[in-house]
Amino acid sequence: MKERLQLDLTEAIRNRDEVKSATIRLALAAIKNEEVAGKEARVLAPEEIIQVLSKEAKKRKEAADVYRGAGALDRADAEEAELAVLASYLPAALSESELSQIIADAVKEVTSSGTTGMKAMGLVMKIVQPKTVGRADGQEVANAVKNALS
Repeated sequence: MKERLQLDLTEAIRNRDEVKSATIRLALAAIKNEEVAGKEARVLAPEEIIQVLSKEAKKRKEAADVYRGAGALDRADAEEAELAVLASYLPAALSESELSQIIADAVKEVTSSGTTGMKAMGLVMKIVQPKTVGRADGQEVANAVKNALS
């Protein structure tokens, strides 16, 4: 994934695509920061890179919403353009039915062991999160799990 970003950055620079090159540079910087965070440097696994890119995409989406609400449409458009570049590196988003099925399976698994209600929230989330990372917003997943458990 990181190599693909590097190659795409080179191509974007050659094509003088400023939005794409700037966005990829920021994404690579975020990945590098995550790699050197902590006590010792490490190489991120592909799923960890997807998490970093998901965070960056979420930041762009939230910033675009704020700018649009404030009437700064040019800035909102710029954030949405960056979001589109980042989205091209993320796995396809889960549909509502796919997310519901993943949650239903996890709830069934957890409640079969005797844990029910909101006490099962953490256990269900542990099962659901690895399957939805980068494919669904964490807050939406948490809300859907709460609804399924109540």
